[in-house]
Amino acid sequence: MAKYYAAATVLLPGAAVLIWPSKVWLTAVFLVWLTAAATYWILSERKEHAERTARTINSMQASAIRTLNHHRHDWMNDLQVVYGYIRLGKLDKTVECVEKISARMAVESSISKLGVPALVSYIQSFRTISNTLELQVAINGDIHLNEITADADQIAETIIHTINAYRFAAKPGYGNAAVLRLELSVDEEALFAAFYYEGELMNEQQWKQKIQQQLEGAPMKPITFEQPYGKVLLRAEMRA
Repeated sequence: MAKYYAAATVLLPGAAVLIWPSKVWLTAVFLVWLTAAATYWILSERKEHAERTARTINSMQASAIRTLNHHRHDWMNDLQVVYGYIRLGKLDKTVECVEKISARMAVESSISKLGVPALVSYIQSFRTISNTLELQVAINGDIHLNEITADADQIAETIIHTINAYRFAAKPGYGNAAVLRLELSVDEEALFAAFYYEGELMNEQQWKQKIQQQLEGAPMKPITFEQPYGKVLLRAEMRA
């Protein structure tokens, strides 16, 4: 608030100049005062911007650390399972486990190639921000959003908002978490995003309103918006 108080103090000399315009020394004082207040405002803005930037960087770093810790935990669990099967001599189980790990690595690789950092980061860190919803992702082929359409950022934003609509509406349960499966595919004309939900919602009507609001003016348009909420299919025209 200090910068606003500093700016407000300019009113007094400014009013004095208006009342006694012939007083040269008042005009000089006003100009000096105005310059000092403007300088203080600019310095305060720069300081606030630096602090906001530092907070943003710290938040991003903390999120990255949480994501890495989750992935490290998963890999350690997988290695322990594989090692256990090897020690027991269960080669068929070992092969099955390795194939599952390979499939998950392929999905992670496809996610990292989407080409929009905000979307990639959101999907990869999803487990660190939600306990009530499990996100599963299937990508058919290599999809590079930033290379196939000029609307890549807007499409990514629509996908994130749709996932969030489910995340905030998912009804907490005492058993397994609700599951949202996202399937991405593309042909020569359009990109398709299919959302399949298994679970309950706290307020279906509110969920529907949020979905409709975030689709207004978005490049992705609904093909199916079925009731109940188990399936939503969106389509975006490819635009160079």
